[in-house]
Amino acid sequence: MRQRFFFIFSHLWHIMPYGIMCNMVKATLVFRAKKIYPDGSIKEMVLWQLPDMSPERPHGLKYRLYYSSADGACLVRYDNETGKGDHRHLADYEEPYRFQGVEKLVADFQRDIDLLRRKR
Repeated sequence: MRQRFFFIFSHLWHIMPYGIMCNMVKATLVFRAKKIYPDGSIKEMVLWQLPDMSPERPHGLKYRLYYSSADGACLVRYDNETGKGDHRHLADYEEPYRFQGVEKLVADFQRDIDLLRRKR
């Protein structure tokens, strides 16, 4: 399963991952990648495989996809922190997100970044 996620992320993102797969106490790091744009903005994705599925995370994944300006202001974030479930942040706005798979998650995240970058 880890290889599948790595394949998906590396082919959709076209960036070199930094970091390695390792075991954590409660979750296994599946993928971690970071890209710094020429304007200083940062895109980072982190994905963990959880040991068990739960009602809050029926897909068995924990993730954080983050895009910020050069000064560190969060512009786009998709995550599923405990107590909130799957959701996304667009600047100061937050809304639930319907998780439909890793491919769709990455595509939606990248779409939001692209729309934001075109506006600038």
